[in-house]
Amino acid sequence: MRAALPSSPDVSARMSRQTNRDTNAERAVRQLLHAAGYRYRIHYPVPAMPRRKIDIAFPRAKLAVLIDGCFWHGCPKHATSPKANAEWWREKLDRNMERDRETNAQLLSEGWTVLRFWEHESPDAVMRQVAATVDRERADRRKRRKGGGR
Repeated sequence: MRAALPSSPDVSARMSRQTNRDTNAERAVRQLLHAAGYRYRIHYPVPAMPRRKIDIAFPRAKLAVLIDGCFWHGCPKHATSPKANAEWWREKLDRNMERDRETNAQLLSEGWTVLRFWEHESPDAVMRQVAATVDRERADRRKRRKGGGR
């Protein structure tokens, strides 16, 4: 396999400025969740995969919320394929999607619920789905504590 390099110094410079945390989409969802009274952890380590992070985590509810960028994670609606250095980019983006699948599998094996969203989705809709899932997990936990889960 040949060594893969970014297409040009300009592309390399742009990539180094690309945010991989605290994106606008993440911040918008977090702001709505916080305003609604939900408390969460950000950039929470994936169990047994400490270099991988959960964008928004509810550890007690074991809920992982990941908000993926359309380009970097292969959104079926908005993904594009760069034409310059196309093979390198295809391998890189395919590997990103494989890491997403590995992360999901690890979280599921640890008993977490995984919610993945695309950056283009409405922050309000994402917040409502996350809130409903957190509320459901909390209610289930209360039932189990009271003996209702037998």
